[in-house]
Amino acid sequence: MNTATAPQIEETIHRRRWAILAVVSLAVFVTVLDGTIVNVAIPSLSVKLGASTRQLQWIVDAYLLVFTGLLLAAGGLGDRFGRKKALLIGLGFFGATSAYAGSVESANALIVGRALMGVGAALIFPATLAILTSVFRDPAERAKAIGVWSASSGIAVAAGPIAGGWLLEHFWWGSVFYVNVPVVIIALVATWVLVPESRDSEAPRLDLAGFALSILAIGALVYTIIEAPEWGWLDTKTIAGFVVAAALVTCFVVVESRVEHPMLPVTIFRNLRFTAASASITAAFFALFGFIFLITQYFQLVRGYSPLAAGIRTLPVATAIAIASVVGPRIVERIGTTRVVSGGLLSMSVSFVWIAQSAEVDTPYLMIVGQMILLGFGLGFTTAPATESIMGSLSTDKAGIGSAVNDTTRELGGTLGVAIVGSVFSSIYINQLDASDSFGRLPQEVQAITKESVGAARAIAEQLGGDGSGYLATVNDAFLSGLQVGCLVAAGVAALGAVVAWRFLPARAEERAAHSLK
Repeated sequence: MNTATAPQIEETIHRRRWAILAVVSLAVFVTVLDGTIVNVAIPSLSVKLGASTRQLQWIVDAYLLVFTGLLLAAGGLGDRFGRKKALLIGLGFFGATSAYAGSVESANALIVGRALMGVGAALIFPATLAILTSVFRDPAERAKAIGVWSASSGIAVAAGPIAGGWLLEHFWWGSVFYVNVPVVIIALVATWVLVPESRDSEAPRLDLAGFALSILAIGALVYTIIEAPEWGWLDTKTIAGFVVAAALVTCFVVVESRVEHPMLPVTIFRNLRFTAASASITAAFFALFGFIFLITQYFQLVRGYSPLAAGIRTLPVATAIAIASVVGPRIVERIGTTRVVSGGLLSMSVSFVWIAQSAEVDTPYLMIVGQMILLGFGLGFTTAPATESIMGSLSTDKAGIGSAVNDTTRELGGTLGVAIVGSVFSSIYINQLDASDSFGRLPQEVQAITKESVGAARAIAEQLGGDGSGYLATVNDAFLSGLQVGCLVAAGVAALGAVVAWRFLPARAEERAAHSLK
C-alpha cells in the first residue's frame, strides 16, 4: 500500500467501522461466553470429574490467572507486530485449546486446558479494544462503540448460562468448551476480511523482566489465597505466600520504574482519570466474579435447579448489564462520569448486602430478580464509562497498552474475586460444618468428602436414605453462611471502589488536568 491510496484506505475503514465493531465484539463475546458457561457447569464438573472446591476454583482461576498475567505482554506484542495478527493468532489458539479442554478426563487436566485457553484470550482482548480505538477517532462515536463492546460481554453473560445449561442437559460436559469452536471460526473469517491492521510504529522490545515478575506476583498471590483455607489463614505457609507476593509486586514496580521501555509504564497511574477508572473496574469485576462463582452453585446445589433452569434464571443480571452498558455513556453526557461510575459501584454494593441478608433455601425468585437487576445495572454503569475513561486518557498509538491495562484490571479483579470470595466461602462453609453436632457424628469419610465438595453432598444425601434430609439441611445451612459472608466481602470491595471513583475520577475528560494537580 502506498501513500497515494492512504486516504482511500482511511475512507474504507471509516465506512466499515460498525462492521468492525461487530467483529471485535464477537471475539470478546466468545471469551466471556466461555467464562459464564464454565460457571454454570461447576456443579456438573464437581460430580462428573470429582472436583473438590479448590479444584473448582482453579478451573475458573487457571484461565483468569494466565489471561491476567499475559494481558500486558500481549497488548505490547499487538502494538509492535500488529493488532490484527494478535487477534487472529489469539482466536485460533483459543479455539484449539477449547477443543482440548473439552476432551480431557480429569479435573487437573481440565485446569491445564483452561490455563492454555487463557493464552489465546490474552491475545484477543487487548487487540479488540485497541482496534476499536484506532478505528473510531471521534470521541463521541468511540464512547458509543465501547458501550456496544461492553454490552457484548453482557450478552455473553446471558447466553453463557443458558447455552451451557442446554448443552449440559443434552450432551456431555465437554460440549460447553467445544461450543467455542464454531464461534471462533466465524470470528476468524470476519477478522481476516474486515479488520484493518494497526500498530504502534515506535513500540519497544518486550520487557521480559517485567513480564516474568508480573506473572510470578499475580500467581503467588492467587495461589496463596486459594490454598489458604486448606493451610489455615494464619499458617506459616500462608503468611510466607503473602510476603512473597508483596515482595514480587514491589520488585515489579521498581523494575518498571527504571527500565527504558517498561511493559507497564507505572507513571501513567499519575493520571488520576486513568487510575481511578482502573480501580473502579477492578472492584466491579472482583465483586461480579466472586458472586457468579457462588450463585451458580446456589441455584443448582441448594435450590435443586437443572443446569438449564439455573442458566435461564441468571438472565435478569445479564440483560441489565447489556442495557446499562449501552445507556451508561449517554447518561455520562448529562451528569458526568463520576456520578455514573460511583453510583454503579454503590448499586452493586447495595445488591450484595441485600443478597447477604435475604439468602435462604426458599428465597422468593422475584426477590432474587430484583437483586440481580440492581447488580447488573451497577456493573453496566461502571464498566463502559470507566473503560472509555481509560482509553480516552491515552494517545491513539498507546491504545494497545491502554487496552491491556483495562483488560488486566477486569481479569485481575475477577481472578481475585473468585480466589478471595471462594476462599472465604470455603472457610466459613467448613467451620459451620465442624460446628454441627449431627455432622460430627457422620463417618470421617463422609465428612471429608462433604468438606471438599459441595456438589457431592446431594449424592451422599441419597445414599444416607432417611438421614439424608437432615444431612442436606446441615450442608445447605453451611453453604448459605459462606454465601452470605462472601457477598458481604464483595459488597465491601464494591463500596470501596465507589469511594475511589467519587473522590478521584473526573466527571469530564477535560477535567483530567485539574484532577492531576490535586
